Amino acid sequence: MSDIASTIAELHAIGDHKAKLERYKAVLQDLVAKAAMPQLQAFVQHLVSEEVQLAVSRQVLLGLAQALKGLQPAQLKDIGLFMLEKMGPRVVSFEEQVSVIREELALVYEKEEDWGQAAKMLAGIPLDSGIRVLDDNYKVEKFIKIAQLFLEDEEPVSAETFINRASLLITEDTEASLLLLHKVCYARILDSKRKFQEAGTRYYQLSQLQGKSFGDRTVSETELIMALQQAITCAVLAPAGPQRSRLLGTLYKDERSARLPNHAILEKMFMERLLRRDEIEAFAASLAAHQKAIVEGGGTVLDRAVIEHNVLAASKLYNNISFSQLGALLGIEAAQAETIASAMLAEQRLNGSIDQVDELIHFATDARSDALHAFDTQIEHICLSVEEIANAVSKQHPQFVAAPTGQ
Repeated sequence: MSDIASTIAELHAIGDHKAKLERYKAVLQDLVAKAAMPQLQAFVQHLVSEEVQLAVSRQVLLGLAQALKGLQPAQLKDIGLFMLEKMGPRVVSFEEQVSVIREELALVYEKEEDWGQAAKMLAGIPLDSGIRVLDDNYKVEKFIKIAQLFLEDEEPVSAETFINRASLLITEDTEASLLLLHKVCYARILDSKRKFQEAGTRYYQLSQLQGKSFGDRTVSETELIMALQQAITCAVLAPAGPQRSRLLGTLYKDERSARLPNHAILEKMFMERLLRRDEIEAFAASLAAHQKAIVEGGGTVLDRAVIEHNVLAASKLYNNISFSQLGALLGIEAAQAETIASAMLAEQRLNGSIDQVDELIHFATDARSDALHAFDTQIEHICLSVEEIANAVSKQHPQFVAAPTGQ
């Protein structure tokens, strides 16, 4: 440490500004090359003091911030955190330096899968101070990245805060790749917050981006299929009712869905058929942790979705049913069956009425509407089958679909 003290004294004695700056840079380069942590800390302590001109300290500290990536992760964290601590009281004077340090530290935390710490490190970057003029695309990129890291840390509320800040800055001039990342991140946030109806709709919109380029990035077929799979999962988990039925219909009619592993449960839900326990368990194995969360009243998100779906399916099979019979059908207590049916009726997700005296649920059905729905579904199946056959024929025998010539 005595060596660094004498070096600092020597630097302080240099009168020529240009020579002093060059000497500071040379000392910095030597200390970084040697990874001399105690000496670097003493050097930083000197640079942030009032005795060093800002014109010098800013350049040298920026050089050190940019050189951090050349250190070992433990050394980078050691000196990076020390710099942030020492520059804290004068952060307004060192905003660019602080930003570079925080980005380097965030990368280290991200590689260590310490998502929360990485997100907090980036969140500390001064983006709205007004001292520096920053491009909106840079700010949007940082807000989206912070939101993504909070999602990895299972913090959807914090993620939503930063994705909303990004939303405020998005304009027609925003980079196309950032617009795509924003859409994906927002869908994931809705999914994590268990707003499955909205998440499913957004995932499906993403799955329709085939052949579109976003800046220097083109969405791959694999990514589209993943988005479609997520849309199906969210649709299955969404509260039963007309909105979900429309989403299920859209997904079922997408010809790509037939190739996905969860097509069977999608088909049963769209056709409003009762689900078996083995089918439910197979689907549950594919869910993420937040999609298995326990909801109010007990049971998982999937349990609630399946019970509500089976109530709707029962309404297609019965004109009325007792509480105890419905409970037995759903595999739950009669009182719980009554509560769920009552909530669905109150929210207009189920048509019918409850007779508390006789303990019966009466379902309101429109036979003509059901018959037309079944007929439409059959016609649609036939049309899709014919289209698939025609496509297969055109691939195997393209001459059959070639335009006639000479006539």
